[in-house]
Amino acid sequence: MSTFMGELLGTMILILLGDGVVANTVLKKSKAEGGGWMVITTGWALAVAIPVYIFGPISGAHFNPAVTIGLASIGKFAWAEVPMYIIAQLIGAFIGATLVWLSFLPHFEATEDKAGKLAIFCTGPAIRNTTTNLITEIIGTFVLVFAILGIANTKMVDGLSPLVVGGIVWAAGLSLGGPTGYAINPARDLGPRIAHAILPIKGKGDSDWGYAWIPVVGPIIGGLIAALCFKMLF
Repeated sequence: MSTFMGELLGTMILILLGDGVVANTVLKKSKAEGGGWMVITTGWALAVAIPVYIFGPISGAHFNPAVTIGLASIGKFAWAEVPMYIIAQLIGAFIGATLVWLSFLPHFEATEDKAGKLAIFCTGPAIRNTTTNLITEIIGTFVLVFAILGIANTKMVDGLSPLVVGGIVWAAGLSLGGPTGYAINPARDLGPRIAHAILPIKGKGDSDWGYAWIPVVGPIIGGLIAALCFKMLF
């Protein structure tokens, strides 16, 4: 399998399970309706860990442009490979979001909440403030990328690293996720947001494109800062 397919399929599974847990708790008449933040953050953590186990040996399991760009900025990944990885991640995220829509199709039809439907696909702020929302995404992604680099720099028991990566995502969601929904991944937000805009979702609202740049730019800045700080310290 090529690295392109590894990133595409890995990101697809990540979004299928991650957006899926949000759909499960938000949409009407789902058996998990009202599951809450603990269910969502746990689902996202496992959504990251599972494809890392599968595709880590194939592509390195980035699944996130902020990780890819951060690694390239400190010489741990070839810049020539960056565009291909990001394209694969965006395609995978779009497909994963589409599969969530298909999986919950009657529940989308039974749900009137436009904001809830959008939240399944992409993030949005609890309090809309451009500066603080951007800072939150930068800090959250800094933690993610810095911790991932730290794991790679530590002698871990074989097989534990993916679980630890999932734990980082879980911790980020539990501790820092409330203000913006912790995108911490441009592909995770942009790919599904495009899906929301394109898919014929019954009763959907707009895709909030005015906010969409924050979960793209913020994570990239946070990933770059984390990578550069890690290189200076270690």
